[in-house]
Amino acid sequence: MSSRREFIKNAALASAGVAVGSNAFSAASYRKIIGANDRVRVGVIGFSDRFRSSLAPSFSDHAKEMNFEFMGVSDLWNRRRDEAEAFMKGKPYASNEFAKARNNEELLARKDVDAVIISTADFQHALHCAEAVKSGRDVYVEKPFAESLEDAKVALKAVESSKQIVQVGSQRRSAPNYWAAYDYIKSGKFGDITTVEMTWNVNQPGRWRRKELVEQIRKEDTDWDRFLLNRPKVAWNPRFYLEFRLFYPYSSGIPGQWMAHQIDTVHWFSGLDAPRNVVANGGVYTWKDGRTNADTFSATFEYGPFDDPSKGFQVIYSSRFNNEAGGVKEYYFSNGGMINLDTNKISPEGGLQAKDAKGMGMQANLLPAMELKAGDKIATDANTGADPMTSMHMRNWMDCIRSRKETNAPARAGFNHSVATMMATQALHTGKRVTWDNKKREIVLS
Repeated sequence: MSSRREFIKNAALASAGVAVGSNAFSAASYRKIIGANDRVRVGVIGFSDRFRSSLAPSFSDHAKEMNFEFMGVSDLWNRRRDEAEAFMKGKPYASNEFAKARNNEELLARKDVDAVIISTADFQHALHCAEAVKSGRDVYVEKPFAESLEDAKVALKAVESSKQIVQVGSQRRSAPNYWAAYDYIKSGKFGDITTVEMTWNVNQPGRWRRKELVEQIRKEDTDWDRFLLNRPKVAWNPRFYLEFRLFYPYSSGIPGQWMAHQIDTVHWFSGLDAPRNVVANGGVYTWKDGRTNADTFSATFEYGPFDDPSKGFQVIYSSRFNNEAGGVKEYYFSNGGMINLDTNKISPEGGLQAKDAKGMGMQANLLPAMELKAGDKIATDANTGADPMTSMHMRNWMDCIRSRKETNAPARAGFNHSVATMMATQALHTGKRVTWDNKKREIVLS
């Protein structure tokens, strides 16, 4: 574990001037800030599999140095509260008096919580974030930021009306290789983005299934009405509760879970907040287990300035659960070549060659073959677990709590990726071309 911590710390610090810019604060510098030596007490909202496998290990990488600790948990299911208590027992980054709250109101009413990590169901993220910042707590909230535009607006307004630090779980924004790609594009050397191709493929019939737990959970051991929040009131359904990623409107599935990560880099690299329009297709073609969210999905987005429709580029996205060939890929193309974020290489592949340019009175346009100066490749696939990228992202959040600087993935970035995923989801569900009204800030069906 110590070698892993050193790798993550060194990677974060080595890339600090690039990867986190003005948000980078070393241990020495944050100790100079008034109150920086006070322990930051963090509550866990939603003791999820994601929390256990990735967020908690990432937190532990930096907790001692940064003087952070977990003080308690809020979870609607009594079993999860007990599991959280057992998980935290004896951990050096957890309070010896670890508290268990039945709901967020109980947790946020306590005076010994300074910040929270939110890893609840997809559709709950935005409203849980809003109530946390309104209570005066800093927040790390998992993506997708929101699964409805109304919730996204509520959360963004709450965050931007507060002084709280919010980090959305779009961890690519803290990875050195993505920052190197961002800098290369922004330098102008890459040229205009012409196309982006992205895939996220697995062959996992059990992805997001919780068969054993579905058989074990009882309605009386949780709070079903509170779980539903502002979604339609329906009869108790343990699959909706535990396998929410497979069912709309509790999750959009592929768009909110996976595409949210990748489309966020498009916004970041291009400086554009939302797609102009999107069309989508897909369905449940293989895993006929009662799910309603697609096991195969594709979408094509058009991006560009809203005041100049003559400029723009396409994003072509696809994902499937029934064949893993291709894995996770992110390719950015310009007229001169491409950036491959799978290999972290820039190449002239596909660029304009002299033989094709000559007859048009043009010059060849070929990027130099080179590697992004970003260190070792960092895994981005669906099975990363306790990955260095999330650890760097967690550290950035901790740094920003100390410095009160904006995080690498602020709420506005989460709002923007949510607009794109919601547009794609509506295009899939309606079969229509969906557009974004940039003046009214509304999603429109064509």
